[in-house]
Amino acid sequence: MNETVIQKQGHPKGLWVLFGTEMWERFNFYGMRAVLTLFLVNSLMLKEDNASLIYGGFLGLCYLTPMLGGFIADRFLGNRNCILLGGLLMATGQLLLFFSASIFGDNLDLAKTLMWCALGVIVFGNGFFKPNISSMVGSLYPKAEKSKLDSAFTIFYMGINLGAFLGQLICPLVGDVIDQNGVRDIHAFKWGFLAASLAMLTGSALFFFLKDKYVVRPDGKAIGGLPSKNVTADFEEGESQKATFSKQSLVVAVFAFIALGCTMHYLFGQNVIYSLIYSSGLTLAGLILSDKSLTKVETERILVIYIVSFFIIFFWAAFEQAGSSLTFIANNQTDRDFFGWQMPPSMVQIFNGLFVVAFAIPFSMLWDYLRSKNKEPISPVKQSIGLALIALSYFIIAYNVKDLGNSGLLAIKWLILLYLIQTCGELCLSPIGLSLVSKLSPKRFSSLLYGVFFLSNASGYALAGTLGSLLPPTGDKFKRAGELGINLQDVLDKKIVPSADQLAQLNKSQINIDYPVFAGFEIHNLFEFFMVFVILTGVASILLYALTPLLKKMMHGIR
Repeated sequence: MNETVIQKQGHPKGLWVLFGTEMWERFNFYGMRAVLTLFLVNSLMLKEDNASLIYGGFLGLCYLTPMLGGFIADRFLGNRNCILLGGLLMATGQLLLFFSASIFGDNLDLAKTLMWCALGVIVFGNGFFKPNISSMVGSLYPKAEKSKLDSAFTIFYMGINLGAFLGQLICPLVGDVIDQNGVRDIHAFKWGFLAASLAMLTGSALFFFLKDKYVVRPDGKAIGGLPSKNVTADFEEGESQKATFSKQSLVVAVFAFIALGCTMHYLFGQNVIYSLIYSSGLTLAGLILSDKSLTKVETERILVIYIVSFFIIFFWAAFEQAGSSLTFIANNQTDRDFFGWQMPPSMVQIFNGLFVVAFAIPFSMLWDYLRSKNKEPISPVKQSIGLALIALSYFIIAYNVKDLGNSGLLAIKWLILLYLIQTCGELCLSPIGLSLVSKLSPKRFSSLLYGVFFLSNASGYALAGTLGSLLPPTGDKFKRAGELGINLQDVLDKKIVPSADQLAQLNKSQINIDYPVFAGFEIHNLFEFFMVFVILTGVASILLYALTPLLKKMMHGIR
């Protein structure tokens, strides 16, 4: 018989296998993310606003496909097989980005085609990987150990961000190379993508060789195997073991998906990808609730997941500016002198991963301590605190850019402070959300409900792309326009009208001549840009906190 891996004290050894697997996968994902938008702009010659939209759509789709990956795992392949399949797909996608970054100088059109193919492969790979590894963390703990889940997911989340830290350190070092004269080597991005691919292969190999020994239940039986081999002991007493969607509910879901997609696209003006993300989330949420086997308690617990997921959208819309608008600000309007070293702009976001690694264990200990004193706040309260902290971070930086105009340089310390506060918010929200889904999900919907939860991430990332494209012209754009003999500020303020030749020059230099507009208001400067996030996340925090008494009742004893 295999050794028992759940100890009387501490966490099962399988948690550390999943920790390591997720760490290398996040190295792959965040390392690529750190250099992606700069690659799109500098090598593939896309405009910053278009790069932000592509970035948001790509991240959104990465968190849309977990719906599909969760469904396939629950019904056909099981968690283990889907994790391995997803890992190999992501490694392949990174290799395609490597080839795209290797040939763009000789064949720009082919390089763009490879880029689109690479992003598509990564999207599906992430869809198979993401919901299934999170579901397996929850499966490691029997009912008697469920009180440890917040702590377990916080530790697991440290693995996520240790990988993010390493990826955001190594991939920019080898892929975003800037010489002493400030000139970027646009041919170096390929090495960042290659490093990301090798990291994903390492994580897949780690899981493949250790899963059978450690990723098991206390009795030694495998976790995450084929659904056909599920045993009754995996389910709560009286719980249905299989979802039962009627043909009528499936037909209604298809028509609802089409109607919602058309509404988002034609009525609200969302692009096709963003419309797909939003309509998929709403349709899947409704489909699960149509299952005839759901009890009243299960239904209300699932509704809690949906309500919390809605508010999480606004957190990720603000948080995921790191890879788009905040990277462009670091590139164009930040003094990146870090103790005498000019930090590459793609590396500034490394502080988020560094702070998570530093603070994940203290936060885990904090929850354990508060629980021992019977003072631990319920999950929605923790998440409302997370939203409040991200609002605070943008409020502080908004006032530090207020007097900079569109050309003054922001001290790097303010971006570091922003990432510190956002990290504390992230630790109050993201791992707690993963734990909440594990606690509230009926077993037969576990991976699928993780797919729904990640759809809130997808919607947040899609919104992040939309909001990131509102970034007004900053920093070096004014300098580049000045080198062309054009006063960009006067153009934006409608004091002068550029000639046709000047317009062509501005377009070639990827400089927009209009202020972006949000909800009918022009965004003239960084202060107004950051205040958009302060308002969105601040209001979301207040509303979620106000709903916590109702949510507590709907959770039926689960904290």
